[in-house]
Amino acid sequence: MNPHDSISNRRAIIDRRQLADELAAGMARLDALPARRQYLADTLRGALVAGRAEIAQRLERQPGRGLEHAAAQSFLVDQILRLACDTVVERFYPLANPTQSERLALAAVGGYGRGQMAPFSDVDIVFLTPWKQTPWGEQVIETLLYLLWDLGLKLGHATRSLDDMVRMSKADMTICTAFLEARFVWGDQALYAEAANRFRREVVQGTTRAFVAEKLAEREARHQRMGDSRYVVEPNLKEGKGGLRDLHALFWIGKYLHQVDSVADLVDKGLLTADELRQFRRAESFLWSVRIMLHHITGRAEERLTFDVQRELAIRLRYANRENMSAVERFMRHYFLMAKSVGDLTGLFLAHLDESTARLAWLPTLTRRPSRLKGFTLRRGQIGVPSDEFFREDPVRLIEMFALADSEGLTIHPLAMRAAARDAALIDDRIRRDKTANALFLSVLTSPRDPETVLRWMNEAGVFGRFVPDFGRVVAQMQYDMYHHYTVDEHTIRAIGLVARIERGELKGDHSLSSAIIHQLIDRRVLHVAVLLHDIAKGRGGDHSQLGAEVARRLCPRFGLSPAETETVAWLVEYHLLMSRTAFKRDLSDFKTILDFAAAVASPERLRLLLILTVVDIRAVGPGVWNGWKAQLLRELYEAAEEVLRLGHKQTGRAERIAAKQAALKAALAWPEPRFAAYARRFADSYWIAEAHEVLVANAALVASAADAPLAIACTPDAASGTTLVAIYATDHPGLFYRIAGAISLAGGNIFDARIHTTRDGMALDNFVVLDPLGQPFAEPSQLARLKRNIEDVLTGRVRLAGKLAARPLARRKAELFRVEPRVLIDNKASNRYTVIEVNASDRPALLYALTNGLFQQKLTIHSAHVATYGEKATDTFYVTDLTGAKIDNPTRLNTIEKRLLAIAATASPKVETLAEAAE
Repeated sequence: MNPHDSISNRRAIIDRRQLADELAAGMARLDALPARRQYLADTLRGALVAGRAEIAQRLERQPGRGLEHAAAQSFLVDQILRLACDTVVERFYPLANPTQSERLALAAVGGYGRGQMAPFSDVDIVFLTPWKQTPWGEQVIETLLYLLWDLGLKLGHATRSLDDMVRMSKADMTICTAFLEARFVWGDQALYAEAANRFRREVVQGTTRAFVAEKLAEREARHQRMGDSRYVVEPNLKEGKGGLRDLHALFWIGKYLHQVDSVADLVDKGLLTADELRQFRRAESFLWSVRIMLHHITGRAEERLTFDVQRELAIRLRYANRENMSAVERFMRHYFLMAKSVGDLTGLFLAHLDESTARLAWLPTLTRRPSRLKGFTLRRGQIGVPSDEFFREDPVRLIEMFALADSEGLTIHPLAMRAAARDAALIDDRIRRDKTANALFLSVLTSPRDPETVLRWMNEAGVFGRFVPDFGRVVAQMQYDMYHHYTVDEHTIRAIGLVARIERGELKGDHSLSSAIIHQLIDRRVLHVAVLLHDIAKGRGGDHSQLGAEVARRLCPRFGLSPAETETVAWLVEYHLLMSRTAFKRDLSDFKTILDFAAAVASPERLRLLLILTVVDIRAVGPGVWNGWKAQLLRELYEAAEEVLRLGHKQTGRAERIAAKQAALKAALAWPEPRFAAYARRFADSYWIAEAHEVLVANAALVASAADAPLAIACTPDAASGTTLVAIYATDHPGLFYRIAGAISLAGGNIFDARIHTTRDGMALDNFVVLDPLGQPFAEPSQLARLKRNIEDVLTGRVRLAGKLAARPLARRKAELFRVEPRVLIDNKASNRYTVIEVNASDRPALLYALTNGLFQQKLTIHSAHVATYGEKATDTFYVTDLTGAKIDNPTRLNTIEKRLLAIAATASPKVETLAEAAE
C-alpha cells in the first residue's frame, strides 16, 4: 500500500515530472559543475518552499485531516529526494557500465519510512550498497548529503551494506525498529528487495517473542519517564502515555509478527477488529493534526503541549467556547479522551496478541468459571465474561466485575473491559439506585487494598462516569492553571489511592501524623466518599466547594450513607480548603487564628478527617507540590486546634508554654542564670509563642555572636522542613522588612514565611523561611554565602536595591500566560491585635518586595508575612499595625491602602523605587 494514496491533488504540492524537465533544460545550459550544483539546489529549494506553502494552506483550510497532511509532508520529501538523486547520478556522476558493486538504493526509515511526517520531523534515510562502498558511491552520497543539508532538511542518515544492515539490526533494537518501517524511495529496486528479504529472513525470523518483550518494556520505561499518566496537563503528544508512540508500538509489534504493510492488514491477522481499526485511525489522525499544527505554531520540532501553545492550538483547530468551558479546555479534554482511547486500544491489542501468540505456540486457552467469581470466568488469570449477553442480562454485573477484581486481587481481561465499555450505557437510573450496585461501588471506593487501580479501570471503561454521572462530568476535564498537574478525574483517583496507602502505613515517612490518626477515625468510609466528591463540582461555575456539598447531600444517601455521615461528607467537601488556607495563609502563632479554625471544625473527628483530606488533596496535585514546610504548618495547626477542641475554647497554658520553651532553651544554651534571664526579658511573649525550639536556639546563637555589632545574619538549611531559615539581627528601622525581601529576591530566593520581632531595647530579630527558585532549600555553601552577602550589601547601603532589581533581566515565564485578577482583602476580625491584609496576584519575581515596599509607604508596621503560591497565583498575607501598634480601622485609610496594593499587584514589573532609596 502506498502511504501517499490518501493525498488529494498531489501535483499541486509538487509536480516531479515538470521539475525534472526544468532541471534537464537548465542543466543543458550550464557546463561548470559548481553552477549546476547551485542551480539544482536553488530549484529544489524553491520547490520545497512552494510545496510546504501548499501544505500549510491545506492545513489552514482543513486542520482536522491529520493523516493526509502527515502523508503530504512525506510525499514532498520523497519527490525532492528522487529529483536530487536522479540529477546527481545522471548529470554529475553518470556510469556507462556500472558494475555489480556500483549499485545504490535509498530507503526511508523510521517515521519517514512509515510515510508520516510533521513539518520539522527528521528525514531518516539509509543508503544501501551490496557490499563494501565504492568510490563512485561515496561521491554520490557525499554530494547528495551536502545538497540536502543545503536545502535545510534535518537528516538522520546512514550508509549500510547488506551485511552491515543485518548485523546492526540484530545488535541494536533502535536500528532494527527503524528498518522495520523501511520504504523504497530511489535507486536499485532489486537491491532494496534483497535487503528487505534478508531482514525478514535473518533478523525477524525466530526473534518475535524477544522483540515484543523488548517493545513492551520500552513502552513501560517511556511511560515512567513521561510521568506514567495520560492525564498530565502539559502532555507530550509523541512520547507520552496515550500518544503517537503508543500507536507506533502497536504497529511495530504487529508488523514484526506478521510482516504486514499497513495497520489495516492487522485486522486480517486478528490483532485488531474493524471497530478497533477505526478507533486507531481516528486517534492517529487527531494526534497528527495536533502535532503538525504544533510544529507550525512553534516553528520547530516541538512535541509538548505546553500552556503557551494550548490556546493557539485550540483556535487553529477550530474549537469554540461553550458554557462553563473555554475553547482551550474543550480542546484539551478532547486530547485526553483521545489519549484514553489509545490506552483502551492498547489493552485490547495486547489481549489479541496474547491469544494470537498462544495459538501460534499451540498453547491451550484455559477458561474456568470459579464459584467465587459469581458467573464471571477466569481466563489466563484474568476476569472475563462468559458471553456477549452477560452484562445485558444483569447490568449490576458492570459494577460487580470491578468489585471482584478488587476483592480477589485479579486483573480484568481486556476483552471484558471492551465489553464493559460497550455496555456501560446499560447503567441507568434504576441501576444507580440499586442497593447492591451501590454497596459494590462503595466496597471498591473504601477498599484497603488498591482502590486507585480498580477505580482507574472503572473510569477507563466508562462505567465510573455512568454510575456516578457527576463524576462523568469531570472526566478528562483539564484544570487550566499551573498548579494542577492532572485532570480532575485523575487527581481525584490519585487522592483516593493516597488514602489507601496512608492507611496501609506505606507513607509514614512523609505523613506520620496522618498515618497515626487515620486508625482513630470513627467512620473511615466518610473519608473515602469525601475524597471522591471534594472536586466533583469543578467546571460548573461558582464555588466548587459549595456546589460539591450539594452534590454530596444528593449522592451520599444513594451510596448507603446515614444522614449523619452525609452531613459530615457535605461539610468536608464544602470546607476541604479550610485547613490549607489557614495553615499557609495565616499566622499560626496568633491564637485567634487557632480559635476561629477550631470553631469552624467543631469536633476532633472532623479535624482528623479534614487533615487527611487536605494532605491527599495537596499531594495528588502533582509531583513536587508537597514538601516538608507544608507538612510542618499542617501539623502545627492540627496540634493547636486539637488542643483547643480537647481542652475547651480558652487559651489555656499560654504562660506555661512560654515557661516551657524558655526552660528548654536555657537547657540547650547552658548559659548562666543572669545572662539567660537578661536575654529572655528582651523579647515579648509573642516571640516565645511564635517560634519553634530549633529557631529559638538558632536565634540565641546569632544574637550572642553579634555582640554589639549592628548587623548579624545566619542562613541555616533545615532538612526536616526542606527550607532554609534566614535570621537577621539588626538595628530596627522603618523599611527593614522590604529591604530584606528585595535582597533575598536578588539572590534568587523565594520567601514563604516571615516573622518579625522587635526587642525591648530596639533591635529587630527577623526570621525568614526561604526556598530557591526550584523550590529547594539553599544548602550549598556558595548559595548560602551569596544569600548572606546580598542581604548585607542591601542593609549596609553598598547596593541600590531598586536599581539592581530594575536591571535584572526578567525571563518570560509561564505565569504570564494566565490572567490572575488582583484582589486585596482586609480583615480586622481575623486577629485581636493585627489587621490582616491578603493580596492575591499573578506570581512574579520580587512581588513580596513590591508589596512590602507599598506597606512601608503607607506607614504600616509588618509583624508577620505568609506566602502561598498556587502555580501562577501568589497569595501574600500580612499581619500589620500602624506605627503606634494599633489596628487600622479608619475606612478612608483602609480604602487608600487597598487601592495602593491593588495597583502594585496589577503591575507586571517589580521596578519599585521609594523616596528613601532615591535619596541613597
